[in-house]
Amino acid sequence: MMVSTARAVLCLCVWLSACPVQGSHVSARMNRTIQNLLLHYKIPPKDRFNGKPVFSREPLAGKVETKKLFMVGVLETYEKLIGQMLTHLPTPNPPTTGIHVRLGAATAAATAPGAGGEVGKELNFILKKVQELRKHRYQEQSELLQGLEALGKIQMDNFVVQSKALWELPWLYEEASSISNDAKMQRRRRRRQTRKLKTPPSA
Repeated sequence: MMVSTARAVLCLCVWLSACPVQGSHVSARMNRTIQNLLLHYKIPPKDRFNGKPVFSREPLAGKVETKKLFMVGVLETYEKLIGQMLTHLPTPNPPTTGIHVRLGAATAAATAPGAGGEVGKELNFILKKVQELRKHRYQEQSELLQGLEALGKIQMDNFVVQSKALWELPWLYEEASSISNDAKMQRRRRRRQTRKLKTPPSA
């Protein structure tokens, strides 16, 4: 479970940093940190490039609103995955003496404080960067996503909830229809404006 979670997070790291963007938003330190983590969480190339990304890129081909909502889900999932990785790191051990020092390089590397400490620092750095991005750039979408998650927790078999939902339906139905009509009107206006721009002025 720990290896698969680590693999998912680091594949997502690489995927996010490799996405084509205008200008680079991934700092040199962030790139360097990801490379260090990849050295710690090694997987075979056949697993890394198996044609099955952690997150599909298809939603990123849609409208801006869809892209933002999808990216909020990606960032929040990223936070949860890194949090799980942090909980699975080895606890730093106190320095040992005597026979324990002669156990060999492999055992010493596995039990050294840096085995979890340095990796933990790097994971926390990446986690902080993701949290800051979501907080400062996707606040509205985060609140929307929380609202959608709350809808999934509605008690469908509760009689009071059923009655109140029916009572609220006329207003919500009207609101949903109005929003849809507004979106259609905006698209029509944009098409008319585009046609006017393309039409050459009469002589």
